[in-house]
Amino acid sequence: MLIHPIDFRYGTPEMKHVWCEENRFSCIVSAEAALAKALGDAGLIPKSDAETIQEKAGLAKLSRAKEIEAEIGHEVMGAVKAVSEVCGDAGRFVHFGATSNDILDTATGMQIQQAAGVLAEKLAALRSSLLCRAEETKYLVCMGRTHGQHALPMTYGLRFAVWAAEVFRHEKRLQELLPRAAVGKLTGAVGTLASLGKDGMQVQQDMMQTLGLGTVDVSTQVIARDRYAEYIFFLANCATTLEKIAVEIRSLQRTEIGEVSEPFGKKQVGSSTMPHKRNPVKCEQVCSLARIIRGMVEPALLNNTLWDERDLTNSAAERITFPEASVLTDHCLKIMTAVIDGLEIHEDAVCRNLSFLQGVNLAESVMMELTRRGMNRQEAHGIIRKASLEALEKRCPLKDILSENPAVSAILSAEETAALLRPEAYIGLAAEQVQAVIQKLR
Repeated sequence: MLIHPIDFRYGTPEMKHVWCEENRFSCIVSAEAALAKALGDAGLIPKSDAETIQEKAGLAKLSRAKEIEAEIGHEVMGAVKAVSEVCGDAGRFVHFGATSNDILDTATGMQIQQAAGVLAEKLAALRSSLLCRAEETKYLVCMGRTHGQHALPMTYGLRFAVWAAEVFRHEKRLQELLPRAAVGKLTGAVGTLASLGKDGMQVQQDMMQTLGLGTVDVSTQVIARDRYAEYIFFLANCATTLEKIAVEIRSLQRTEIGEVSEPFGKKQVGSSTMPHKRNPVKCEQVCSLARIIRGMVEPALLNNTLWDERDLTNSAAERITFPEASVLTDHCLKIMTAVIDGLEIHEDAVCRNLSFLQGVNLAESVMMELTRRGMNRQEAHGIIRKASLEALEKRCPLKDILSENPAVSAILSAEETAALLRPEAYIGLAAEQVQAVIQKLR
């Protein structure tokens, strides 16, 4: 019986695999095999036994480990005994010198490393999609909005470029945090390495090198959870960027604005009762799941506040936070990439909204030109402000109001004023900025 929506509704196969029970067990077995190799290389166990463990550990079955765990009530010892069974006499050296979290935390480091590879591909795909749309629309003039109100003209390309640059920063963050989060340990019950004596630090280093992980400088019985909190916060930060994009698309798809539409299948149904509906359900899904992902930040932070050298209060929480936050973030990245790739831009609505205020949204352009030609900037602001409010109240073009103002007409001709109120003439270096971002991020 399936209960959690991740099992049947959300998530990609590749990220689900990273956090599935089978892969977790595989990482645990790999950690035990790498430990045996390091012990053999250090001469702490017979080389032949170390080689046998490396060769046969992979034959251990999750099902057998779970059978043993059901009998003895200990997850790691269930895995240890299952591996020992398939290694024959060499099995007596499985888990030699290790404590449970040497293996569990090291396995988690392996899973974070794998998850990061999946996320890196998804982030790169989204960045590429955004850059393609930015290039397509770098000259498409549209209405910019602040506080939900018409502000100044901009371009759609600039909007896509801003999002692409933000996604790129997440790619860099992932690269930067990975050496801190994807690490393993072999420091024993309280972090002293007492069980392995003088060779302990070298054994730890060799074990992690075999696994392709970083090594802690120092730890208690567990790896400090600030490392994991950083990973979870990264996922929450990513999810918030995706929600930011989704919110903007939802807003622009409002009937009253109508500038964009997220992809909609030919047979897709928008409402069970309103046949005309075309709802932005994919973007709404991203917004909804982002709330869940951000909700993982607090338990991830609290998991670092353990008693003394450790307690078990982090364990149950991490069984939920790691897979949920990783799977849902990966899912949202895939959804948002598909939305961007298939996003429809309705240029007729874009043009309609640009002219909706009949030039009032370009009042700054006139104010700036009056100042350049000698008028006091504050005086120009006052004149244009008053004229803009009058134009809004009378619902008439701003150029008509300005043409009747002696202070303005003494400096600007009617033709010059009209030219200043053309949206295409006041987008500044939007296109140039977009092109610079494209060149930098591709």
